[in-house]
Amino acid sequence: MSGLVLKLAPKERVLVNGAVIENGDRRSRLSIVTPDANILRLRDAIHPEEANTPVRRVCYAAQLILSGDTDPQEEHLPMLRRIEELSQVFTDPDSRASIAEATDALIGNNHYRCLKALRTLLPREDRLFAVRPS
Repeated sequence: MSGLVLKLAPKERVLVNGAVIENGDRRSRLSIVTPDANILRLRDAIHPEEANTPVRRVCYAAQLILSGDTDPQEEHLPMLRRIEELSQVFTDPDSRASIAEATDALIGNNHYRCLKALRTLLPREDRLFAVRPS
């Protein structure tokens, strides 16, 4: 049976269906076999004040769905629009692949996979904002 496998560091926290779970003193592995479980590593969480760029805002929206703070049906169309806007900026093949994966995941209501695909765009976005025209 396949599913999500979480490898947790000692004392690492993870949000599972709205409940914060903290790992013990040793590394551990958890297999999540429930297909629709909402999972978010808290070390990967974006805080509201950090959602200050286009990619971070879309990641934050996906994160709110995973944490149960937003209705997935209400956020579905706005997220698709935001991802489409990103596709107009990120035109390289790797970014396009990430955007396509995020879109497919969102359409399939797999918000964890959507967030994971969108997070791959963060370093590219950081580089774009670091380049300042003279």
